[in-house]
Amino acid sequence: MANKVKKQPDSGENSSKSEIVRRFKANPFVFIGTIVVLIIVIVAFVLVPAIPGVGGGGAPADLNFGAYDKVPISYVPGNYFAQMQNNIEYNYRSSINEGNAQYMSYQVWRQAFEETVVHTGILQEMKKAGYLAPKDLVDREVAQLPQFQENGRFSSAKYRQYDNTARMAMWRQVQEGIAERHYHQDIEELRRSSKEEAFVTNMAARQRRFDGVAFSIDAYPDQEVIAYAAENPALFKTTHLSRITISANEREARQVLASIKDGISTFEDAAKTHSQDSYAEQGGDMGIKMAYELSSEGLDAGQQEQLIGLPRGEYSDVIKLGSEWAFFRAEDAVYPADTTDNTVLGKIRSYVMEFVRGRVEDFYFKEAEDLTNIAVEFERGRTAEWSTDENGNRIRVGRTGFEEAVYQKGLQKFSFGPLPVNYGDLQISTQYGAIGIFPLLSSFQAAELAGAASNENFWLTAFSTPLYTSSKPLVVGNNVIVLYPLEETSADEESLDNVKSRYSFALSSISEQSIHSFFLKSEKLEDRFMDTFIRYLWAQN
Repeated sequence: MANKVKKQPDSGENSSKSEIVRRFKANPFVFIGTIVVLIIVIVAFVLVPAIPGVGGGGAPADLNFGAYDKVPISYVPGNYFAQMQNNIEYNYRSSINEGNAQYMSYQVWRQAFEETVVHTGILQEMKKAGYLAPKDLVDREVAQLPQFQENGRFSSAKYRQYDNTARMAMWRQVQEGIAERHYHQDIEELRRSSKEEAFVTNMAARQRRFDGVAFSIDAYPDQEVIAYAAENPALFKTTHLSRITISANEREARQVLASIKDGISTFEDAAKTHSQDSYAEQGGDMGIKMAYELSSEGLDAGQQEQLIGLPRGEYSDVIKLGSEWAFFRAEDAVYPADTTDNTVLGKIRSYVMEFVRGRVEDFYFKEAEDLTNIAVEFERGRTAEWSTDENGNRIRVGRTGFEEAVYQKGLQKFSFGPLPVNYGDLQISTQYGAIGIFPLLSSFQAAELAGAASNENFWLTAFSTPLYTSSKPLVVGNNVIVLYPLEETSADEESLDNVKSRYSFALSSISEQSIHSFFLKSEKLEDRFMDTFIRYLWAQN
């Protein structure tokens, strides 16, 4: 057995970087929260040691925007609200211009208000739970603040440069930051399951890479459409009809029909005067219809047959259609479909695609079987050649049977992967946007696979078909596709760590969203933000 050499830990800067990476991967949300709290303290006591009165013009420096659990949510120079307002405004500064100044001002102040509400709510919850950050822990964190460092160590001289009031405010802020951090960590740990995390991570372990070919259903040959029309001529007999529909009762419908037959009124005038359907304005003219289209007029099979056989110029009897009565006139003799007319052929194609789509799919399943047979015959006639890639994986050399079959059929292959099973192109929506835990099928931009991510049969076929074997054909969207698995690999440790980190960060983001929603929708919140903002701040922006 090979000797194992224990890697010595790095020292100095490399060791520090490794520790930062380790802490982020272990719990990104808590790590980020720690940094945010630290930044707030730095901004408050280094960059903005004092914030003047708000906006001038007589506006008070102390603005009350409401309360949470009877604790005021107020803007006071230097407090948490003021720090958040300053930080958020700084982040938005490049986006603010003369045209959107008022809107952006509202966004900045509203966001600062909401962050303060959540902050206050968390502290209230921790207070009721009896938690108080230990004095020694607070002292240690205060001693690590950058403004107290000299040559990498805490400087008591720099610490004494701050007066007691400033030091006490800083100490309490750090204490509150520790309490808030513990709250977030506890809530997140309640949501997190180590077994679930391991399960999700292991889902990414097995990955495959594919070639594929698609047969577009839209390309169904004209000769196949014509063949179907020849097999079913009654469906596509063509006639030109006009119609009058009466809603009142059968008696009135018969009276209108009689007045037309007696020459008292023309069909066209009667349609415009009495008919209650969409054809009335055209004098009842329904246009040219194929037999199958009459079903959309509410006619049953017997009524359709009656109308199709109606001689030119003849009237039908009054027919009951649901709660209405109608009668028809044949404007032309019935004639068979002319499949040399592109318009007629288009109508027949539409019928085939809508009502006998299975026939089209069967046609392409046969094409796919032919493709597979060519591939198998090609493989039988040659000896496969193998090599290894840069990662040591065994790979085929030369044209595969699948590639030969695609070439002989005059098709174009597409490729995608490597990727694991990712049903539905799983992404988790967070306040930072959608986070993809695994590689997305859609990221490979293969138009032939539109809709495949949510197709269970696609994933079963993709990961059950043996390597270097054409899959059974399957319908994906508007295509019949055949897959050809080229490679199966196990994700390396770094890739799995990245999946674990993304999943952990997504859970943390969801936890943060839930916490915000809990406090901002609480009955304990007295939200007077709009009133205060309009009264003291709106006119100044």
